[in-house]
Amino acid sequence: MHFDFSNRNVVVTGGTGALGTAVVQALIEEGARCHVPCREPSDLDRFPYCGHSRVTLVPNIDLCDEAAVKRFYESVDDLWASVHLAGGFSMSPVAETTLAEFRRLMDMNAVTCFLCCREAAKRIRATGAGGRIVNVAARPALHAVSGMVAYAASKAAVASITLNLAEELKGDRIWVNAVVPSILDTPANRKSQPQADYSRWVKVSDVASTVVFLASPRNVVTRGSLVTAYGQM
Repeated sequence: MHFDFSNRNVVVTGGTGALGTAVVQALIEEGARCHVPCREPSDLDRFPYCGHSRVTLVPNIDLCDEAAVKRFYESVDDLWASVHLAGGFSMSPVAETTLAEFRRLMDMNAVTCFLCCREAAKRIRATGAGGRIVNVAARPALHAVSGMVAYAASKAAVASITLNLAEELKGDRIWVNAVVPSILDTPANRKSQPQADYSRWVKVSDVASTVVFLASPRNVVTRGSLVTAYGQM
């Protein structure tokens, strides 16, 4: 199936990460123009699409900075879709989880999602043509996992933002959904769990395919969904 993003502008936050790179690859293969905010120059070290004619990298963007997020989205004309992959992870027993760490995860996951959704909604609405927003939650937001209180809470906020925004924006024909993966097969996750059975983990290319469908014009009816991507996990 072809998703036909020809000449459509798509924002991809976290676009230089493992999943983000797979999503950017899939989008440009379908003809999209990708706009990728970056915070640190090191984010680009392993990103293979620096200099690609349909990838615009915007440096020094802190997605927790309200003014910076607003400026970034205002720089993207005729926005069709915004995909929000930026975030962070940590885990610890609740007795060892500091308030600072709880707030850090809420900033990295919930605050970035909220700010990007808000600004994307304004820019997509301005086109009058409808569009798509895709967030990324996580399995612990829906199914309890020991030692992940802070992370799960931050991703549950992402899920709630998704569901409520889908209802709010339906009149503008802006479909809002989230993908909810289990453990992704990434180099970082393999390094942190060297004894795991990687064959059961979810491939980033497969999750990217789901993200691209939800962000595409081919998605004509799906909104307000938390689409699980658990594989064998």
